[in-house]
Amino acid sequence: TPESHASTVEVSNDVVLASWFGGTKEKNKDVVIWVSRKSNDKWSAPIEVVNGVQDDGTQYPCWNPVLFKPNGGPLYLYYKVGPSPQEWWGLYMTSQDDGKTWSEPVKLPNGILGPIKNQPIQLENGTILSPSSNETVSGIWTIHLERSEDSGKNWSKTEPLNDPKEFGAIQPAIFNYGNGKLQMLSRTENEVITENWSEDEGKTWSKMTATALPNPNSGIDGVTLKDGRQLLIYNPTDKNWGDRVPLSIAISKDGKDWKRVLDLEPIREITDKEGEEYSYPTVIQDANGLIHLVYTWNRKTVKYVTLDPKKLN
Repeated sequence: TPESHASTVEVSNDVVLASWFGGTKEKNKDVVIWVSRKSNDKWSAPIEVVNGVQDDGTQYPCWNPVLFKPNGGPLYLYYKVGPSPQEWWGLYMTSQDDGKTWSEPVKLPNGILGPIKNQPIQLENGTILSPSSNETVSGIWTIHLERSEDSGKNWSKTEPLNDPKEFGAIQPAIFNYGNGKLQMLSRTENEVITENWSEDEGKTWSKMTATALPNPNSGIDGVTLKDGRQLLIYNPTDKNWGDRVPLSIAISKDGKDWKRVLDLEPIREITDKEGEEYSYPTVIQDANGLIHLVYTWNRKTVKYVTLDPKKLN
């Protein structure tokens, strides 16, 4: 496809899967969800797994797939369909064979959008916490958390966790510090990554505040590593700089003091930066400790990277 964006990655029984939306251009009705599987060190040719064709023949674009494998459950593929982020709705499919075949789409309940960009997390008691957000026709951006205590069968959600007059925030990423302590970091319109904290497994949250991390109004993601550190992927610029480049990794022990340790895509000395974009990362850590991440490469394709966290000092 001419354009690919909003990729996601997951591991299911040692098979690495990536998914993204692709078509002629974001928001065009021919944009569908694609999946590729990496087995025996080779990626399969991308396969279209679902589109936005409705019962009456109308076709809407697809958006923001999110792969997620809960403990003991099937592989989930959450995604959105609709003419715009202001009007989309959430759906999911499941796979029992590590992404070879997929169930028919299931629409999420009214008011539940599913994970908007970044993966849910699963607590030790099995509770699934899904970071989500809303964009309204009037331009209001708010984040919230969706919660399931029965393996995704039923969902509840919090009220908005930010005052849009202070921060216009979407697409949170969630970190788990243990003993009920959680952190959400969010993309904003305000040139900064913001944070919310919870001490009760996400039932209640602190007021949204700014971090010291810049944000050019671009998606972020992160993961709590098995060694207790937090890993964040982000574009370390503000919107005044312009492009979504560089794309970097920062590490923190406490979620407050972040150290930029690696540029996945550094700023290059080129004469024409038009169209240069490295953005919308997704990151996971597998059972063996290896980090897998994907991101949009120049808005044309998806790049996949693996990292050894022991070398991120």
